[in-house]
Amino acid sequence: MLRRKLFRTFLNYKAQFISMIIMIALGIGVFFGFNMEWYSLVKDVSYIMDETGYSDFRIYSEDGFTAEDLEKVMAIDGVRDGTRFLTVNASVKDDTDVLAIAVSENMNVSGLYLMEGEPYDETSSDGMWISDQYAQKNDIHIGDELTLTYKMLTVTGTVRGLVKASEFLICLPDETQMMPDYNSFGFVYISPAMLKEIIPAIFRSFIGDDPYFQINVLSDLNKKTFVEAVDKALGKTFLVLSKDETVSYAEAMGEVEEGKTMGLILPVLFVAIAVLTMVTTMHRITASEKTQIGTLKALGFHDGVILRHYASYALMIGAAGSVLGIAIGYGLGYYIMNPNSAMGTYIDMPRWTLYIPGFCWIVMAAMILFLVLICFLSVKEMLKGSAADALRPYTPARMNHLALEETKAFKSLSFGTKWNLRDCFRHKARSFMTLFGIIGCMILLVGGLGMNDTLHGFMNSFYEDAINYESRINLDPENLSNEEAVELAKEVDGDYASLGSVQLEDKGVALEIYHIEKDHVRFPDRNMKYQPLGNDGAYICQRLADEFSVNVGDEITFSPYGKEESYTVKIAGVLRSLTEGIIMSDQYADEAGIDYSINTIYTDRTDIEPDDAILNVQTKKAIMDSFDTFVELMNVMIVLLVIAAVVLSLVVLYNLGTMSYVERYREMATLKVVGFKDRKIGSLLITQNLWLTVIGAAIGLPAGVGVLAYLLKALASEYEMKLVLGPLTYLVSILLTFGVSLAVGLMVARKNRHIDMVAALKTQE
Repeated sequence: MLRRKLFRTFLNYKAQFISMIIMIALGIGVFFGFNMEWYSLVKDVSYIMDETGYSDFRIYSEDGFTAEDLEKVMAIDGVRDGTRFLTVNASVKDDTDVLAIAVSENMNVSGLYLMEGEPYDETSSDGMWISDQYAQKNDIHIGDELTLTYKMLTVTGTVRGLVKASEFLICLPDETQMMPDYNSFGFVYISPAMLKEIIPAIFRSFIGDDPYFQINVLSDLNKKTFVEAVDKALGKTFLVLSKDETVSYAEAMGEVEEGKTMGLILPVLFVAIAVLTMVTTMHRITASEKTQIGTLKALGFHDGVILRHYASYALMIGAAGSVLGIAIGYGLGYYIMNPNSAMGTYIDMPRWTLYIPGFCWIVMAAMILFLVLICFLSVKEMLKGSAADALRPYTPARMNHLALEETKAFKSLSFGTKWNLRDCFRHKARSFMTLFGIIGCMILLVGGLGMNDTLHGFMNSFYEDAINYESRINLDPENLSNEEAVELAKEVDGDYASLGSVQLEDKGVALEIYHIEKDHVRFPDRNMKYQPLGNDGAYICQRLADEFSVNVGDEITFSPYGKEESYTVKIAGVLRSLTEGIIMSDQYADEAGIDYSINTIYTDRTDIEPDDAILNVQTKKAIMDSFDTFVELMNVMIVLLVIAAVVLSLVVLYNLGTMSYVERYREMATLKVVGFKDRKIGSLLITQNLWLTVIGAAIGLPAGVGVLAYLLKALASEYEMKLVLGPLTYLVSILLTFGVSLAVGLMVARKNRHIDMVAALKTQE
C-alpha cells in the first residue's frame, strides 16, 4: 500500500520532486566537476614530475658548470640527486619554428617520458627525442631527419622517439607568450654523447669547454638553506630558482589554486542554493501532506512507519540527484580535463585520469542525510498529538498586521500590491529563496561576462597596444658588444633592451633596461595608461610593489647574480607587467652604474637576415596566435558560468514559483470566485516575481563585481589584469535575469486556468 502511495505522491508533486532532483544534480555535479579538475591536475602533474624527476632547484651560471661543481653540489647534505643540464633555443632549418634543445647528463633528473619510439640512449650520437605535440602539429615522424641551427651552426639528427618532459610541461619560448603554440615551438632532447660531438664547433667559439649552464637538483631543503649551502660549496653567488619559481611548476600549481578557488566559490553557491531550495520545498510538501499523514495514523500505522515512508521520499530524491550529479561532475571534469581540451594544450601531460577528492563524497552524503533529516523532522512535527489533530489540514502561520499596513502610503496602494506585499512577509522563506536564487544568477552572469570584458581589455592593453612592434630579435651578447647591438638596432630602425635577472632580497626577479625612441614598447601603469620611462628612477611591477610594500619615492636594493656589488635605485612608478621585475631606462641604468648587456631588439621589420649574433627572431603574430588557446580556455569558463546561471535561475525560480502557486491555491480560488480573471491573477504572480528580481538584481550586480574582483586577484594575479566591465555586460546580465524571471512567471501563471474553485474552497481552515 505504502509503495503504491509512494509513486502516487511522486506523481502529485512531480514538478517539485523533479526540480529538487535537478537542483541536487546541479549542486553535486558542479561541486564534483570543479573539485575533480584541480584534484586530478595535482595527481596527473605529480605523476609526470615524479616519473621524469622534475628538479626542486636550478642553479644558473653564465660561465658553465664543471663536473667538479656538480660533485660539490651533490655533496651538500640534503641533496638526493642532481645533473648538469643545458637548454638553448635553436631554429629549425629552412623554417621560422624554434625548438628548445635540452641535454641532461642524468635522466633521473630533468628527464623525459617516452610516448612512442625507442627508449632514450645517452650514447647515441645522432638520436633526437622530440616533443610529441610539436611532431604531431608539424607532421614529423620517427625516423625523420631534423636539422637545427644555433648561432649559424648546424645540428642534424634522426628522430628516435616522441616524448613529453616535465621541464617543458608548459612549453613557452619566453615570458611574452602566455600559451604554448606547438605549431611553432617545441623541445627536443639530445644525448650528452651527441653534445660532445658538437662541442668543438659550438662551445670553443661561443661558450668554452663547459656547455652546461644549469645544475638541476632534487632536494627537500628549503630555498634559503639550499642557497646558503650552494654559495658556500661553490664559493660564489649564483642565481638559484626553486621549482615554485619555474614556469612549468608555478603555472601548473597556479591552475590548481585557481581550480580550488573556483571550487570554493561557484560550486558552494550551487550547493547552498540546492540545499536551501530542498529544505524549503521538502517542508512545504510534508505540510501539504498533513491530511494524508493524519489518515495513515488514523488507520493504525505507527509513527515510525510513517516517518520511514516519508523519509524514503527524501532518500530517493537525494539518491537520484546524486547519481545524476556524479555523471554531470564527470562530464564537466572531462570537458575541462582532457588532452584535446584547452587545458590539454596548455599543460602537456601523458596521463589525464580523473580523480574525485574524498571530501566530495562526504559533502554528497551530508547533503542527502540533511534532506532526509529535514523531511523526518517535518513529518514528526505533523504527527504530534492524536490522529484527529494530525487529520486537520495544515494552516499557515497567522499573519499579524504590520505597522506598515497602517500607514497612508500602504493604504493608497493597489489591491495587487498589498496582496503581494503581505504574501512576501507571510512566506519569508520562499521570498528569501527566490531572492537568493536571483542574486546567485546575477553573480554568475556578471562574473562570466565581466571576465570576458576584462580578458579583452587585457589583450588590447598588453598585446595590441603595449607590444607595438612586428619582430623581436633575440641577440647573443657573448658574440655582440653593446655598441654593435646599438648599431644593429639602428639598421633595423628599432628600440633595444637588456633583459636579465637579479636578486631582490631572497627573490629572483627580472631586470629590464630599455632604450625606447621608436615607441615599439609601451608601459601601462596601474590605471592602464601608457607612460614613458623617465630617467629619474626605476619602475617596479605591481606584484612586487604589493609584495614588498614599496611605493613611489622608496628605494630598493638588488644584486646581480655571480657578482659582489649591489645597486640601490629609487622607485619612480608602479607598472602593470607580465614579468615580475624591475624596469628602467638605459640612461638611468648608466647613471646608477648598472652593468648590462643588450640582448633584445624590437622593430617593425620582418625581413631579418640570419646573423651569427642573432639567436632567433620572434614575430608579434606568433605571440598573438598563441593566445587563441588562452582565449578558448577562458571562453570555456565563461560559457559554463552563463549556462550555469540560466539553468540555476530557471530551476530555482520555477520550483519556488510552483511552490508559491500551491501555497496560494485557495487564495487564488477565492479571487476567481469574486470575479478576478485568470490574466489578472497571473499578473499578480508575475508582479511579485519581478519585484524580487529587481531587488535581486540590485544586490547581485555589485556582488558580482565584487566576486569578479576577488577572482581576478586570486586566479590571475600574475597577469596583473585590471577589472573591466562594459555597459553591455550589465545590460545582458539584467535582461537575461529578467527574461528568465518573466518566463518562469508566465509558466506558473498559466496554471491558474486549472484551479478547481469548489475543491479548493470546501477545505476547512
